[in-house]
Amino acid sequence: MTPPKDFNDRMLSLGLARVSEAAAHASARLIGRGDEKAADQAAVNAMRDQLNMLDIKGVVVIGEGERDEAPMLYIGEEVGTGNGPEVDIALDPLEGTTLTAKDMPNALTVIAMAPRGTLLHAPDVYMEKLAIGPGYDKDVVSLDMAPAERVRALANARGVKDSDITVCILERPRHEDLIAEVRSTGAAIRLITDGDVAGVIHCAEAELTGIDMYMGSGGAPEGVLAASALKCMGGQMWGKLLFRNEDEKGRAKKAGINDLDRIYSRDELVTGDVIFAATGVTNGSIVAGVKREPGYLTTETILMRSKTGSVRRMIYRNPVK
Repeated sequence: MTPPKDFNDRMLSLGLARVSEAAAHASARLIGRGDEKAADQAAVNAMRDQLNMLDIKGVVVIGEGERDEAPMLYIGEEVGTGNGPEVDIALDPLEGTTLTAKDMPNALTVIAMAPRGTLLHAPDVYMEKLAIGPGYDKDVVSLDMAPAERVRALANARGVKDSDITVCILERPRHEDLIAEVRSTGAAIRLITDGDVAGVIHCAEAELTGIDMYMGSGGAPEGVLAASALKCMGGQMWGKLLFRNEDEKGRAKKAGINDLDRIYSRDELVTGDVIFAATGVTNGSIVAGVKREPGYLTTETILMRSKTGSVRRMIYRNPVK
């Protein structure tokens, strides 16, 4: 899909970085304070204020929840000055509220922007996810394969033993069988407690992170954010919505999704060009966390554009009173 001429991703990307930086600054004062809701709300407030300074006609398609669940940055909320391109916004003001409250690694503020109608309006349900990094033939692994088959297929594509593969999985009781099957191949597993957007991003930088593949179920909205990052960095991803009851199926249909069994590829989750920004709140393997110095807060942001495949790391040293 060709982006509209007024979607100037080059200029908008810097504004997007400011949005994620502001959210990280706001939530930084609540690191280790044990209050997840307060940390999340601080990030939401700051992100919304910054978004409303951008010259865009933005609509939140991945946000904090339905309008009656979230006072700000709810799904369908309009953001920006109203002067500029029509865009979709996907965001997680604080990916890792628990990580922030407990001062644990890999808490991020995350946001993506794309031309209107190009981000999947994923309902707030679970999504089965599978991701690998760049450099592989198309569909070398798939969601139709059993987990052990995926490990063997990826190892064969890399020309290594199964035991040389490392898989990232969210540590949850629902993943016990998945973990057991992956371990039966001899592959290593890196378990994460929260933050599966970061888990998927790790696949795109396997040489740095040591992670070859991401598997497991997590939030569908986070799946769209992860696909946005992977579209910029390179790599393959698939997602399938999972429903626990009729209410969740109804949410999907309300979002315009009628094929409830569809497996989405990365480019079906994000159909057009996208820009993506993430700022570290606590120290992590992707970006450093907020650093406090006398009179300053310093953050690191990763800023990416799918159009060019550029990945920029930015250090922002901001005076504080």
